Amino acid sequence: MWVTISRTEGKKVRRIVSVRFKIAAVFSLFTAGMMLFLNIYPVYVSRDMVFATKRGALQSQGSVISSSLSALEPLSEQGVEQVMALLDMAPPTRLVVTDADQHILYDADRTRSGGPLWGVEEALKGYAQFSCAYSYTAGAFTSRCTVPVVGPAGVTGAVYLYEYDTEQGDIIAGLQQNLGSMSVLFGGAGLVIIVVISTTLTRRIKRLSRAMDVVRGGDYSQRVPVRGRDELAALAEEFNVLTGRLEDTEEVRRRFVSDASHELRTPLAAIRLLSDSITQSDSMDPDTMREFARDIGAEAHRLQRITEKLMTLTKLDAGPAVRQPEPVDVKAVAERTLHLLEPLAAEQGVHLQTDLADGCVVSASADDLYQIIFNLAENGIKYNQPGGSVTLALRREDGQALLTVADTGIGIPEADMDHIFDRFYRVDKARSRASGGSGLGLAIVHDAVLANAGTIHAAAQSPAGTRFTVAFPLWDPQADRPDISCDKER
Repeated sequence: MWVTISRTEGKKVRRIVSVRFKIAAVFSLFTAGMMLFLNIYPVYVSRDMVFATKRGALQSQGSVISSSLSALEPLSEQGVEQVMALLDMAPPTRLVVTDADQHILYDADRTRSGGPLWGVEEALKGYAQFSCAYSYTAGAFTSRCTVPVVGPAGVTGAVYLYEYDTEQGDIIAGLQQNLGSMSVLFGGAGLVIIVVISTTLTRRIKRLSRAMDVVRGGDYSQRVPVRGRDELAALAEEFNVLTGRLEDTEEVRRRFVSDASHELRTPLAAIRLLSDSITQSDSMDPDTMREFARDIGAEAHRLQRITEKLMTLTKLDAGPAVRQPEPVDVKAVAERTLHLLEPLAAEQGVHLQTDLADGCVVSASADDLYQIIFNLAENGIKYNQPGGSVTLALRREDGQALLTVADTGIGIPEADMDHIFDRFYRVDKARSRASGGSGLGLAIVHDAVLANAGTIHAAAQSPAGTRFTVAFPLWDPQADRPDISCDKER
């Protein structure tokens, strides 16, 4: 659509002009122009062909008569009569022969009155003349031709030929009439087709426009029917894909905000309750106060962990621009990370085991790799059994570095496997809260793996526990990118 903008009381008012009107107007003008051209051009071409034919015929006839009369010296009525009788040719509408003084010596149409004849004066000067005109009102061709008669002593007279042809005129008039009738017929059919096409086209555009208005209002479930294989069908399909993504994004956003609010509200409520208990009690003993203070510190620490993980997810969502891929030795990062987790493992009574191969260098962000190993190993420790174990293995295979984190813990039910990488999702909500889990660790792992061209898979381990396998393309020293392209799977 195109719009005209005017101002009313300081506000812009958009006055919409229908696309259908614009399309119909453009095609109508084009059709009218084509019809006008088809009505004029064939008639002009046919008329010019008749002109050329008559020029040749009259000039040839005049030249024959002039050559036959050139032997007469001088020209006389009797001599001209005899020559014309010998020639015995079908005369045109009028045939006149004059002497050098423009006196008429012979006139095939004796019913016409005398008077000056067109072109005779120029012919007596030695110049042949011809003219032809078509009258659209009379539907006839009027042709005139004059030829000088040249004798031994010079120009002795002139031959004047006049033709009024209605037969050829009727042909041109019939052609013009037929073209006019056809133009009206095809022009009317063309206008009907234009209206139908423009109406169909604008109906689909209006449907898409109304759907956009609905989506702009916040209803992302709106879809447009896809019909045909043209550009509008492709546009409708892209619109449906876009609204589907917006709907998914909005659902994730709402769930994320709801879950984040819930996660943040829990420690805040505990801190407020404990602090109110301290401030409202006048006789609280020091041991109880210290216990409450420790609980407040624990909840504050939990709140800090949740905030840090949310910030980490925000950075991951920001895209590759916030990360600096570099050659990273996975074994070195794994050893440093496990060293930090040894106190937690000792506290939980879990054994850390490693089987790390050398030469596993990948192109990734060192911080992302640390987050992946730390969260997987930490989960394996927290959700384990006393006396259990967490095994971290690293090997090279088919141009990839395979990192495996396996534990002997409580495991993950098969029904929950498809959701473990969702943000704030917990398999055992009661135990997760008790262990200080926020439901963000595996989401961070998943996004960090994908951001570094890796893949991650989770599977149950027999007889108990879970095994996570992370694969990264090995670093190619001769290129600035990994030498293997990995599909990103969610």
